[in-house]
Amino acid sequence: MNIPSTRLDDGALYRKIAWRIVPFLFVCYVVNFIDRVNIGFAKLHLLRDLKLDDAAFGIAAGMFFVGYLLLELPSNLLLARIGVRKTLLRIMALWGLVTIALMFVQGAKSLYLLRFLLGAAEAGFFPGMIFYLSQWFPNAQRGRITSLFVMAVPLAGIVGGPLSGVIMSQLEGAQGLHGWQWLFLIEGVPAVVLGVLALLLLDDRPADARWLTDDEKARVQAALGAERARREATPAPSSLRELLRSPRVYLLCAVYLTVFMGLNVVGFWIPTVLRQVGVTRITDIGWLSGGMSVLTAIGIVVIGRSSDRRGERRWHVAGNGIGVAASLLLLPLSAHSIALTVALLCVASICIYATLSIFWTIPLMFLSGNAAAGGIALITTVGALGGAVSPALVGILKEQTGSIYVGLAVVAGLLLIGMIALLWFVPQEQPAVQPARASPPQVAAK
Repeated sequence: MNIPSTRLDDGALYRKIAWRIVPFLFVCYVVNFIDRVNIGFAKLHLLRDLKLDDAAFGIAAGMFFVGYLLLELPSNLLLARIGVRKTLLRIMALWGLVTIALMFVQGAKSLYLLRFLLGAAEAGFFPGMIFYLSQWFPNAQRGRITSLFVMAVPLAGIVGGPLSGVIMSQLEGAQGLHGWQWLFLIEGVPAVVLGVLALLLLDDRPADARWLTDDEKARVQAALGAERARREATPAPSSLRELLRSPRVYLLCAVYLTVFMGLNVVGFWIPTVLRQVGVTRITDIGWLSGGMSVLTAIGIVVIGRSSDRRGERRWHVAGNGIGVAASLLLLPLSAHSIALTVALLCVASICIYATLSIFWTIPLMFLSGNAAAGGIALITTVGALGGAVSPALVGILKEQTGSIYVGLAVVAGLLLIGMIALLWFVPQEQPAVQPARASPPQVAAK
């Protein structure tokens, strides 16, 4: 991992913090995303076995975000009160158990119900982690730190794609179970284990960290306190009441909705697009998805470093969002070429995850106090609407038109509108602390 430094003499301190908390959160997010999107692989046989169609799959994928939406804000506000350790135990243990329960689905209704419960169980995880990282790292570090965290998503593809393909192909019929049933069972257990480990390994805030010296705690708290004071000295929401009156927050909600629609299109429909252009074997789809994820992991770290080095956020978000939209719109032209389709999906994957990671530096530049936890939760709650709508929208349009590309084009158009709105209405913010000119310390991810 490339851990940035605000000051040269703080480099060792932030490396120490990053080594302590980022790898564990990284692993949690890998498992989280595998469990969220493994239905995309399960779909390749599950629909056949349960006699369901693509519209039913789209609704099931979207039901996750209905549950997520309903409990997102309460979950993140609860995290601010009880801390990340207890929150992760609750969230991860519940979502692991629901993932395992998916192996018992019998039809559309049970599938919809369990996907809803999975979203409800997971609600608060991602915004909670973004809020948690903001309690340890100042703004000048957050572009790369958040990129490192979000890099867990493509890594989940590197691991989850081939793993899912192997499980479904090699365990089909074992012990009388379908491959997709083994998929949910095997991939659900790690979440429960990690939830218990979170309670044992993490600290809720720097002041609680016994592995930091008193001087180190004071330096972290001073850096974050100075940043908080600068935010509070400018007109910006600092309480939940002010947050709910802020037009800028609602604009960011709308922008994030379009980002999340793009994210879920890429996350859920890549296997289907690959099969449509002629990749028929599940294991081949898994390995191609994994290969794309390797490039995505590299790309989002490079783009995150670029954003931190330049101290620029809006154009990095908007430029990548436009790249996603362009790739989705060009996919019909590659319908007869596997290589070109894979190339466009690679660009879309890199750009959407870079958009996601850098986007979160923008609200954290002007939100403080309870407004930070509430604002992150509110924005992700609205984003969950996009997550609920986009898979169902693409599935329904595919059933009605016979083409997956119609739904992808609609999502691409909405994403373009969101990026234009971001550039037009959100002013360019300067980081409170300028990035260091020196080369950042190097820490290898594990």
